[in-house]
Amino acid sequence: MGEEFKILFLCTGNSCRSQMAEGWTRKLKAGTIDVFSAGVETHGLNPNAVKVMAEAGVDISGHRSKLINEFMDVELDVVITVCGNARETCPYFPPRCKVLHVGFDDPPKMAAALAEQGENEEKQLDCYRKIRDEIKAFVEKMPENISNKIL
Repeated sequence: MGEEFKILFLCTGNSCRSQMAEGWTRKLKAGTIDVFSAGVETHGLNPNAVKVMAEAGVDISGHRSKLINEFMDVELDVVITVCGNARETCPYFPPRCKVLHVGFDDPPKMAAALAEQGENEEKQLDCYRKIRDEIKAFVEKMPENISNKIL
């Protein structure tokens, strides 16, 4: 692997977690990591993910939900699945590309459960903030925290 990793974050719909991971990586690791995000499906960009990332100073409002097949010709070093469904349905990549799973809870599901309990929007957004911060902590330690898992 060269100095600059090419990493793809993969999730089910490329609407929330993978988008947050791409946003944090672009902000914190520019020049070190070339980053992309995609989904095994497209669900559109989650407005709550956009909102909580903006609160943290990261603008992902210009992102779009992308399918994994858009990146099949990119010579990726690492694919990181961030949800169980993506892990289970991850397509085949050439042997030089390593696939890792680093799972994060699903903010929309967490927020929906709170909504069913009658919790307000702010409490629901806290679900997104929690995962946003967990993803940031993971990205801050890249590429070292993934190098030892793929070499």
